Amino acid sequence: MSAESTSYQVVPMSEEQAAAISEWQYEPPYDIYGWLPWEHMKALDIEFANPELRSSQYVAVLDSSGVLCGFAQYFPMVGVTRLGLGMRPELCGHGQGAAFVRAIAEEARRRTPHHEIDLEVLVWNERAIKAYRSAGFRITDTYERQTPDGMRPFYCMVYDSGENEDNTPNAPDSET
Repeated sequence: MSAESTSYQVVPMSEEQAAAISEWQYEPPYDIYGWLPWEHMKALDIEFANPELRSSQYVAVLDSSGVLCGFAQYFPMVGVTRLGLGMRPELCGHGQGAAFVRAIAEEARRRTPHHEIDLEVLVWNERAIKAYRSAGFRITDTYERQTPDGMRPFYCMVYDSGENEDNTPNAPDSET
């Protein structure tokens, strides 16, 4: 199966899937996207270790064989669903990103059809930006925000399925 023909299913995240995700180790510079150990997350009752938050905002993303490939967070804002997402480390950088992100964005559209769908990405993360663009996101803003390592520049990218109102492909944005 080619990377672009990979299909993904978005399902409620189980505690077992959450625990597995907390163990994922990314290579530098992507290691900033790792999580605390599961027992620490549970003790702090944070993110997907909190059962209520996991149920209301987090999902697991499975491939067509039912294998855990990643996760998404649907963070609700007024009129906007902000996506947070992560792909299993060994799958990153192999051409599966656009289909993976598109499945997450389409589930957000299904859940909140009148919301704008966006995400934030560090401007240095060219691999992610390429996948997001291929999935139908475009850069709409650049700003700095606080990270554990200090203030860093981010892009805000908005999902538009790669088409405009007359169903013709949008030209790629010129920022990078």
